[in-house]
Amino acid sequence: MVVTGGGRGIGAALARAFAAAGARIVVNDLDADAAHAVAEDCGGTAAPGDAASAEGLAALVGQARAALGEIDVWCANAGVAPIGGADAPAAAWASAWEVNVLAHVRAAELLLPRWLERGGGRFLATVSAAGLLTMLGSAPYAVSKHGALAFAEWLSATYRHRGLRVHALCPQGVRTDMLTSTGAVGEALLAPTALDAEDVAAAALAGLRDDRFLILPHPEVAEYYRGRATEPDRWLAGVNRLQQGLERSGAL
Repeated sequence: MVVTGGGRGIGAALARAFAAAGARIVVNDLDADAAHAVAEDCGGTAAPGDAASAEGLAALVGQARAALGEIDVWCANAGVAPIGGADAPAAAWASAWEVNVLAHVRAAELLLPRWLERGGGRFLATVSAAGLLTMLGSAPYAVSKHGALAFAEWLSATYRHRGLRVHALCPQGVRTDMLTSTGAVGEALLAPTALDAEDVAAAALAGLRDDRFLILPHPEVAEYYRGRATEPDRWLAGVNRLQQGLERSGAL
């Protein structure tokens, strides 16, 4: 099993939870020290590097296959959450697209040939509830996470009959450095119901065991998603009221 962005937060919790369940783990992170620390905790292998670029992913897949023999589960967990709207810098949009979407596409390109040949493999994408709903204050994050969900759906729809199992992990707030980086917006919207990363990892493990596509550590997200799909104008009006409240409070 490979976990990208595994040096801290949800990724580290995934690595530890799956290792405790008996999986052999390869921990990837841009922070080499963090990757090595988590790998040591898991009795696994550290493979620090860039899990978004084509070159970095090719190196990671090669290291993982050398350590594991074969990759049964790929956790596309690395992510970025730049703040900003339509006026966000081009670099922020590019980073969100590269890390939150294209890293998944590039990993799948490398993994699919062997998975389809042997008739099995699992792809777990940390999408976030933003991929099902939205994220006020961060257009690049909301848009790219919708892209991550769309790609996961496409993978499942296209290859399910050939043994590929795809899972979209969609938590709301999680007590990690990423939540802290969202500032006042995250504090207002996400912190009140935030879960520990270990709770999210436990939900992910249960979701894989139950073979569920959508894994919702916050069960209420299912109701929000249903409302978005069936009554979009009402849903958008409700989210806009949240936006207005954030503006009045000075969070935005």
